[in-house]
Amino acid sequence: MTDTAFIHRFEPATSAGSPPLLLLHGTGGDENDLLGLGRMIAPGAALLSPRGRVLERGMPRFFRRLAEGVFDEDDVRRRARELGDFVAEARQRYGIAAPIAVGFSNGANIAAALLLLKPELLAGAILLRAMVPLSDPPKADLGSKPILLLSGHGDPIVPAANSARLAALFTEAGARVTHKVLPAGHQLSQADVTLARDWIGNAESRAA
Repeated sequence: MTDTAFIHRFEPATSAGSPPLLLLHGTGGDENDLLGLGRMIAPGAALLSPRGRVLERGMPRFFRRLAEGVFDEDDVRRRARELGDFVAEARQRYGIAAPIAVGFSNGANIAAALLLLKPELLAGAILLRAMVPLSDPPKADLGSKPILLLSGHGDPIVPAANSARLAALFTEAGARVTHKVLPAGHQLSQADVTLARDWIGNAESRAA
């Protein structure tokens, strides 16, 4: 790969039929964080898991923020383009189809930005505790891409109005959005795992 490459883990598929997953960790995570989640929600799927290239007090992230919930939007755009280039190269290197992004927190936010800026690179997304990544997003055509958005009712970081606005933004862009608000905070729960696994299974059935 070129210098756009990210430190990453790749696990090849062990069964046919499951779309590959692009696993995008939250603040302070790394390329190992979501592998277990990926194996649980899509057993046998290929897993591509990069590490964010931005450091915040030593913690990896996928883009800079100015404060809690306040993003450096120029950096969001630049880092989304970098991640998009990496995904395109990884698809060629590993011979995988367009992946479904599975992102948590900061990883969900960069996945949302990637959907808006480079929608052709993803087959869909599971966004866990995501926020609107850009205050003035481009007019994207998501062409019926499936998106599962899972929010926490007691999330102290993501306001309910923000996640609802994100769901509306994707719907207006043509995506098939499923938005569920769970009795949870910002951290993931067993309900997230179950809903994501069922959603992936339904997506596979529709594709078949």
